[in-house]
Amino acid sequence: MDQILDIVPLRSLVAVADRGGFQRAATYLNLSQAAVSQHARRLEAATGRQLVERDGRKSRFTPDGEQLLGYARRILALHDEALRSFGVESEETIVIGSTEHAAAQLLPYLTATLAKSLPDHRVRYRLDRGAALRAALAAGRLDLVLLPGVSDDPRAAVVGELELTWYSSPGWCRPSGPVPLVAFDSPCALRTSALETLAGHGIPAEIGAEANQLAGVHAAAAAGLGVALLATFGQTPEGLVARDDLPVPDPLPLSACCRQGLDPQVSGHAIRSLRRLLSAGASPSASETYKGA
Repeated sequence: MDQILDIVPLRSLVAVADRGGFQRAATYLNLSQAAVSQHARRLEAATGRQLVERDGRKSRFTPDGEQLLGYARRILALHDEALRSFGVESEETIVIGSTEHAAAQLLPYLTATLAKSLPDHRVRYRLDRGAALRAALAAGRLDLVLLPGVSDDPRAAVVGELELTWYSSPGWCRPSGPVPLVAFDSPCALRTSALETLAGHGIPAEIGAEANQLAGVHAAAAAGLGVALLATFGQTPEGLVARDDLPVPDPLPLSACCRQGLDPQVSGHAIRSLRRLLSAGASPSASETYKGA
């Protein structure tokens, strides 16, 4: 038999299916779109069948393509199992996107728990604003996105709640007029929660300073420019103090949204880990709890 189904083109074929297109597969595999297209043509030459066809501005698998896709998954699984049996690890990568709100406190513990539950996966992170993370998820560049608030995406699941705390510089005093807020640029779930909490108690407020990164919010609050509402899991940021002279805000839901085609085992482990961490408060003691999880 002269025709061969090589492993690399088969991986590209599976990536096209799982990521939802050639460009997204190329981004995931760190290849050019032309390279992924060439891999598909090599498989078509080997099988003598058309595997992918144009469907308007998109591509879709033909029945022969769907049949080969099933074989490709089995071949790759056996290939990777064979390597593991000889002590050669074939790591998959899961890319998680998150806003900065709770990243410093939550992500280190999430990494530790995923290392236990998904030992064959390497975890990478992307920190960005919510809109950019949603766009990256839709483009297939992220596998899982953590977003504050409830998402209307049917693939999203609420994994817990973020307790919110008011912070200011040690010497800041609440003024007699509108309360100056330090907040992220709009749109932002924390910014909305701060404004709505104060408005709900009849307390006038105004944006005194805004920033597009968490470090900027911390710096402005530490400089006495206003009060900031933050999710910190009880770990007070350096240079700030928690305040109890403002209304207690409602906890903010945290949603996890998975990429279409993400392995259910991967998404299931990630979501369960997040729920356990958030129910434990993701504190240093919680990290000890889950070292053996």
